Amino acid sequence: MEEQTMPVFKRMTLAQTNPIAGNKKRSWKSLKQILAYERTLPWKESDVTYSSINGPPSFVPAKKYSDISGLIAPYTDPHSKLHYHNAEEFQTVRSLPMDITAGFLALRGASSIV
Repeated sequence: MEEQTMPVFKRMTLAQTNPIAGNKKRSWKSLKQILAYERTLPWKESDVTYSSINGPPSFVPAKKYSDISGLIAPYTDPHSKLHYHNAEEFQTVRSLPMDITAGFLALRGASSIV
């Protein structure tokens, strides 16, 4: 009968995993430290790193926020294309001059209606 030997990668105690460190506690690195370390290494363009991973696009539509109050905006004014939260903000949106409306659209990053 053959004698069974344990594989090399299996360690019975945690102290055996790093014999150099001994009883030293494990120190964790933050993501910022990992990214800084990765930038110093000689990587090829095709290598995958933390900074080269991009998440997939979201299937959930982006939330719209009111241009006046910053609350969630379920409504959009068809004339000025500004988002608003309630009827009171709608009155405010309709009373705004065109230059202020264009300023709000520029702040949001939407194309100007002019």
